[in-house]
Amino acid sequence: MKKTFREKIIFTFSKIAKEHKKLHYPCLVILSAVLGIYYVVRHFATNTKRYASVVFVVAFFMSSCSFSFAVFAERTSFVKAQEAYGAVVEDSDVSLAVESEAVPAGQILLDDEALANEYGGEYDIQEDADGVDTYTIDDILESHGIDHAQEEQEKETVEGYEFDETDWRLVLINKQHPIPEGYSFDFGTIKGNMKCDKRIIDDLLLMMQAAKEEGINLEICSPYRDLNRQEFLFNKKIKIYMGQGMSYMDAYKVASQTVTVPGASEHQIGLALDIFSDTYKYLDEGFGDTQAGIWLAEHCHEYGFTLRYPKSKEYITSIEYEPWHFRYVGREAASVMQEENICLEEFWDKYL
Repeated sequence: MKKTFREKIIFTFSKIAKEHKKLHYPCLVILSAVLGIYYVVRHFATNTKRYASVVFVVAFFMSSCSFSFAVFAERTSFVKAQEAYGAVVEDSDVSLAVESEAVPAGQILLDDEALANEYGGEYDIQEDADGVDTYTIDDILESHGIDHAQEEQEKETVEGYEFDETDWRLVLINKQHPIPEGYSFDFGTIKGNMKCDKRIIDDLLLMMQAAKEEGINLEICSPYRDLNRQEFLFNKKIKIYMGQGMSYMDAYKVASQTVTVPGASEHQIGLALDIFSDTYKYLDEGFGDTQAGIWLAEHCHEYGFTLRYPKSKEYITSIEYEPWHFRYVGREAASVMQEENICLEEFWDKYL
């Protein structure tokens, strides 16, 4: 009967050890090493298909995951990462601003005020926040012919309302659900060059008027943004973080926590608004503790708006807490989201 490799090795070293007793321990050590290598090689040889499957799964993940695609694309030349995300950093002067992995060691997630201080005033908060003119609540209300003293016309929510996934107000836009191809809407003018979906303007004005009556002067700083503007903001943020010494991919990951990836921003569909007040004009977490931020969080649902990226929901939205970012979803959905303390993603999972 033919001996196996293992049997031959054991026989050979045993024979040497018997003939030369001084080599007993050296032979034992060498035998153990040879057999160890033999078993490792044999294991991989007999599990080739299993490991090939693992490699395939990892490659698929790297090519499709929203966090890792840029790395995969750039390193494999499958497509240039900068082209994949419209993030050409080195060859342009663009900067960026919002999307979930941890911030690299030694780095901090900078808010707008911190960025301004970090770069000696070169970082334009207002430019990054909106890219358009800003108007006071008086300017906006008066441009629509609304008298602050007139009684607000309340709209009641419909009891037993059945939600429909085709409802334009409930369209889900995030990194996993980019803006549908061919999506369109009619523009409405808030004031000057500030625009949004015209279907939300009536409720927006009612909300601003109600805040005004409570002594709160809200200001809109970032309504509709087109793709070019979103790319500009996103790339700007990447460039700033790269200036701190981050690699492109680390900067991309951190930036995407604070600025939505172009093509997946609610601002591009005219349903999202960044709002601050005349007494606090910074887009940072501090706004949530102001009188205006608290009022909006408590009352925005009465006018069909929801705080889109709430605190403690970052693991779901993949966006850091943004107490200034409000999204129109309609009064029925907004009331449900407020009552149940859920974000839009959770609402979709439960009701649509």
